[in-house]
Amino acid sequence: MKVGFIGTGSMGSLLLDAFITSGALMPQQIFASNRTLDKVNLLAQRHPGLNVCSSNVENVKNSDIVFLCVKPLQYKDLIDEIRSVVTPDQILVSITSPIQIHHLESVLTCKIAKIIPSVTHLSLSGASLCMYGSRITVEDRLLLEKLLSFISQPLHIQEAHVRITSDFSSCGPAFISFFLDQWIEAAVEKTGIGRDELTTLAGEMLLGTGKLLTESGLSPHEVQERVAVPGGITAEALALLKQSLDGVFHQLIATTHAKYDDDLNKIDVLFGDFKTL
Repeated sequence: MKVGFIGTGSMGSLLLDAFITSGALMPQQIFASNRTLDKVNLLAQRHPGLNVCSSNVENVKNSDIVFLCVKPLQYKDLIDEIRSVVTPDQILVSITSPIQIHHLESVLTCKIAKIIPSVTHLSLSGASLCMYGSRITVEDRLLLEKLLSFISQPLHIQEAHVRITSDFSSCGPAFISFFLDQWIEAAVEKTGIGRDELTTLAGEMLLGTGKLLTESGLSPHEVQERVAVPGGITAEALALLKQSLDGVFHQLIATTHAKYDDDLNKIDVLFGDFKTL
């Protein structure tokens, strides 16, 4: 199996690194291309044997599966470049949430999947959100999910739910890290404790809490009940958080969905310029 990566920016290079680190792919199986060739050359230095492609066309011609790791508004130029060389037996995987499967199926003859990754794949963990086009077979799905299982927990979702699920799996690490960063900053200022010590402690706490939710079967509410003794310190602090954060998460969801809808409208206009198959 040969796997291509078009776009080796933050997420493209993360996926590439994770697949190699996990043993899912050997560098010799990977073809990479990017608008800035120096970025691909750096990856090839880090992973000897990786195939550097001088163009996206060369990449597609050599790959069985191609991950499209470019920004939403770059898709039109990319598709204009590769649409004449894709074949019906190839699988193209978009990792860009506003790009809809029907957009790609209307202008490309190949099989289309959509997978939303997460920065957590750097540690070979977290969930990858999987959506499949009408041409994807059961065998194709199993192949993709086997590959993804080396670096994540593949979860099949409805494309209509991609935004809200991405809030948790993809944006969530940033949201949780922001909360921890603010908490650590306050603790350092209040007590003089070392930042590194607290960061390590917070990471272990977060890892353990995740295991309680995924392995022990506890719900978030049940975790709170296990920790917060009525009238105790945790209960007092939780009451403060509930009061202070009232409505914040509804606003957070409204914000991410508004940006997504705006991006989607731009993509609809972009793909309206294509002649469909």
